[in-house]
Amino acid sequence: MAPALPLALLLALLAPGLGVAVPGCDYPAHLWCSSWEIAVACQAESRCANLSRPAAAPVELSLFYESLCPACRWFLVQQLFTAWLLLPGEALAITLVPYGNAEERNVSGKWQFQCQHGPEECLGNMMETCLMHEAKNFSTYFPVIFCLESGSSVTKNLEACLQVYAPQLDGGRIAACVRGDTGAELMHRNAQQTQALDPPHQY
Repeated sequence: MAPALPLALLLALLAPGLGVAVPGCDYPAHLWCSSWEIAVACQAESRCANLSRPAAAPVELSLFYESLCPACRWFLVQQLFTAWLLLPGEALAITLVPYGNAEERNVSGKWQFQCQHGPEECLGNMMETCLMHEAKNFSTYFPVIFCLESGSSVTKNLEACLQVYAPQLDGGRIAACVRGDTGAELMHRNAQQTQALDPPHQY
């Protein structure tokens, strides 16, 4: 009976170059293709066709905006929504914070807000915040926000936008959130996130 060859030598004969020791590689050759990290450490990536390269972490982008600001609306509709549509889903993680240059004050334990573009903007900010709260999923609520921001009225087209982009959502629940304590608490959270920006926002 012929003497048994060591596994590393056998691999080197069957796949030249695969069994050669690599500085920094502490793994036997038969494990080099068991994970992407080991393949990289052993400089065997090109020989490990069965391994897929791990996905890079998504780019995290937070947009602090206000619902009736013309420049904010233009950026959200023309730039951000388009980029989101064109990029793979795992490439971009977007957070929307509708508050902008609003101011809040606590009156008898209830939060009240004043917005740069008046009460209509406060309503728009609150509607979009409550929409996000009810929908939970970004790919569900972002098209609705796009619809609101690209339309003639941010505050009057919620039902129409829901019918087109998210018919599964209940407009009544969103309206209840806007009118109730939940909406005020959510807006207070937006205020805190906006005020915590470092460096602070200027406009």
